[in-house]
Amino acid sequence: MTAQLAGELRVTEPRARFRDLAAAEWIKLRSLRSTWIAYGVTALTVIAINVGTAYDTYNHWREQGAADRAAFVRDGIPLQEAFTINAAAIMALALGVLGALMIIGEYATGGIRTTFAAVPARRSVMAAKAVVLTVFTTVFGAFVVGISFGLTQAILGSRGVGVSIGHPGALRVVLASTLLAPVCALAGLALGTVIRQTAPTMVASALVVIVLPTIITDGRHWSAVVGHALPFQAWLRLVTVDPAPTRFPWTTGGAWTVYAVWTLAAAALAIIAVHRRDQ
Repeated sequence: MTAQLAGELRVTEPRARFRDLAAAEWIKLRSLRSTWIAYGVTALTVIAINVGTAYDTYNHWREQGAADRAAFVRDGIPLQEAFTINAAAIMALALGVLGALMIIGEYATGGIRTTFAAVPARRSVMAAKAVVLTVFTTVFGAFVVGISFGLTQAILGSRGVGVSIGHPGALRVVLASTLLAPVCALAGLALGTVIRQTAPTMVASALVVIVLPTIITDGRHWSAVVGHALPFQAWLRLVTVDPAPTRFPWTTGGAWTVYAVWTLAAAALAIIAVHRRDQ
């Protein structure tokens, strides 16, 4: 009798729908106060860096010569100040860490065991995590970049050198900077799933996202290829309005491809790694 009832329960018990898994992951993400604090601090820091750069230009504008003023817009400086390299580095590093913490936090508390006990389909759980993280960080990136672009161009516009979103290259800068957030967050999620240790994951995330792109040069073909394959270098290529000639040039299409490959590869690695390893 007991075996028969158990069999009936197994038959009638509904499988978890993907939208339910995504809803559960969203609840986990938004219910933590630390989530909003971390993302809030990151947003304020990034916006402050961009606005501070534009305000510095505003303050010292009268010191510029006529030739420098004429070349300011022509050389794409307003777009460089719309989202600076320092701000991008901070956002990339922070999002890589926050993406990793989405899974590391559950391993640290043991909550991942409860999750997989409730939903044995591990790949579906990780796919839901990846989708929720991608959507959330894309919205976050759009918010930060949109505020930065609006404020910096308003400040520069008071000197007559601000540009609109319709300016050549402006939309690409905004889109590339926005998508840098989910790309780095997914990379962090993948590293966190594989390593599962907080400190080593933080170090690995910093190495992949920030350190390697800064130490690899375009001097040799192999190093140029490695550098071009990294997300931060791809962002640099996309936001550069008129790139200087190099020995090993690459295209904006190649940079967009790097974004796409990193996104898909990171999500796939997170899904596969958690399925093939014990807790």
